[in-house]
Amino acid sequence: MQATGNLYGLVLSGGQSTRMGQDKGLLQYHGKTQRQHAYQLLQQVCDRVFLSLRPGQEHNLEDQMEFLLDNHPFRGPINGILSALQQHPSAAFLVMACDLPLVTESTVLNLKQERDPSLTVTAYAVEGSELPEPLLAIWEPSAYEPALAFALGGTFCPRKFLLQAHTKLIRPNNAEEIFNANNPEEYAYALNQLRHGKQV
Repeated sequence: MQATGNLYGLVLSGGQSTRMGQDKGLLQYHGKTQRQHAYQLLQQVCDRVFLSLRPGQEHNLEDQMEFLLDNHPFRGPINGILSALQQHPSAAFLVMACDLPLVTESTVLNLKQERDPSLTVTAYAVEGSELPEPLLAIWEPSAYEPALAFALGGTFCPRKFLLQAHTKLIRPNNAEEIFNANNPEEYAYALNQLRHGKQV
């Protein structure tokens, strides 16, 4: 189905980064902060891009980066996603977490091309499974109400929401790109992959 309306980008960068021990959005893999890299990546395919931040993070941003503050009470990334959908109710959001350092422009573009706006979410699948990766996905405006109800029911995991929502799953050309770097060992691994060109 032909997509209509705006497609905005959302870089999820509001987490506590407790396992990494430092802000994952401020780590550098590509000669700039990861949140800036992801922001510029999404600018290639989206009409407008925002950083998703928790209150207090907005004071030390790189230049000319728009942001949205979390305004829902839930834990985790569902807070940022719901906040964005609420603040821009006519837009779909291409969501990308700041802990996905190996994602390339072609993978983001493919997600946009595979988008089915008649469904709730279009998402990449985790390697070797039918599990969706909710933090590299397009969330349609129609996702807001059911996702809010899901969270109000006490479940804050966006993957669990996608498993019971109308979700289109697509496969990445290179499953390595859907690699989450959440601790120092995974950070070192991602850096090694990038330095040796192994992720493409």
